[in-house]
Amino acid sequence: MPEDKRAEVYDFVEFLVWRESLSLTAREQEHANDWSEVDFSAMAMQQAMRCLEDEPTLYDENDLVERWQ
Repeated sequence: MPEDKRAEVYDFVEFLVWRESLSLTAREQEHANDWSEVDFSAMAMQQAMRCLEDEPTLYDENDLVERWQ
């Protein structure tokens, strides 16, 4: 996946995590030092996305058979 598309996906995921964090209940906010589901999801995404810059690009737009618009 091209670098700009990976960055766009990562930004969107960060937005979703941020939006989810707005809906935390008061009880969840009291336990902010604990691993919440949002915190865990954010950490998992960071771990999944790390080192992707070093991976070779296997496919590009020329390999597409069909485009979604």
